Amino acid sequence: MVETAPGRFGILTLNQIASQGLKRFPADRYTVGKAVTNPDAIIVRSHDMQAMTIPASVKAIGRAGAGTNNIPVAELAKRGVPVFNAPGANANAVKELVFAALFMAARNLVPALRYVEALDAADPGLEARVEDGKKNFAGVELPQRTLGIVGLGAIGCLVADTAIKLGMKVVGFDPDITVDAAWRLPAAVRRAHSVDEVMKQTDFITLHVPLLSVTRNLINAERLAMVKPATVLLNFSREGIVDDAAVVEALAAGKLKYYLCDFPSATLLHAPGVVAFPHLGASTAEAEENCAIMVVDQVREYLEHGTIANAVNFPSVEMGRESPYRLAIANANVPNMLGQMSTTMAQAGLNIHTMVNKSRGEMAYTLVDVDSPVDAKVISAIAGIAGVLSVRAIPAA
Repeated sequence: MVETAPGRFGILTLNQIASQGLKRFPADRYTVGKAVTNPDAIIVRSHDMQAMTIPASVKAIGRAGAGTNNIPVAELAKRGVPVFNAPGANANAVKELVFAALFMAARNLVPALRYVEALDAADPGLEARVEDGKKNFAGVELPQRTLGIVGLGAIGCLVADTAIKLGMKVVGFDPDITVDAAWRLPAAVRRAHSVDEVMKQTDFITLHVPLLSVTRNLINAERLAMVKPATVLLNFSREGIVDDAAVVEALAAGKLKYYLCDFPSATLLHAPGVVAFPHLGASTAEAEENCAIMVVDQVREYLEHGTIANAVNFPSVEMGRESPYRLAIANANVPNMLGQMSTTMAQAGLNIHTMVNKSRGEMAYTLVDVDSPVDAKVISAIAGIAGVLSVRAIPAA
């Protein structure tokens, strides 16, 4: 085990994290490794933290990827601990795998490869068998085919742009599209009004949504019954978004021609028409580096300045440093919290230089720069206010 020296930040890594990311923790201020005790933050990829005892010292979690279903996000929010992720850092890697799968389906490459693998090299009629067999694998070209995209975030927008450049028609649906995503979305994308509309009108359907309670089994038997015969479904988003049993039935009935995904469950394994990869979506050297760099920078900004960007359970808050004395306060989003905190600081003789407060659902977060040092008794007093989840004094470096 490795103890963190006073005045340094301790970072516990739970997976192999790309070195280009970890190098961004300055060696003179950070202790980083898999054996760090009482860490200030944890950097994780796929390690399951749901049943893990997370030390009380932890102030932040950084997920070097997009999905956070392996992290107890709600419980950490109750402790005032932000969970950061790296949305978009692996977008190009996932997009490329989506199109690899799309080409495989359009040209029937998987059954064609299996046919060739089964041929006998010693067969004198080998060449004739190759020529006779190829007619069974005739495919289609992508131009003028319609691609439906459910989820128009960073990955969905990249997929849409590439599909349009390939000559495809694109129909997209996302009820929660952000302003940034809307700006990135190619003008040629036709906006659908529902998932059902996408299911009914397209030749290929690709899913790019997070796994939430509202998206679990988003693609079910009812929706699969809506598709045109021989539709191709792709899921490189999350396991659980698609009802696997319903997919197997749809394949058997000819509603789906192929189901290509990154999640080879027991239900899907060896099922006819299923092409499953071992969770390769973000498995490129570039994506792993991009995710690590992005999340390390976000965790550093939070630990050193209290700034929050891309936290899945906190609002985004940025405030330029105007004083060497800063407080970072996480609290329940209820009335009169700012008033109580301001009164407590005023009673301690602290003058507020500048303050930013933002909320997100039930969570609120405040950065306060004051003109003089903050005594430990003041921090304890603020922490004692009902609804305050965490308080940190952040000195200037």
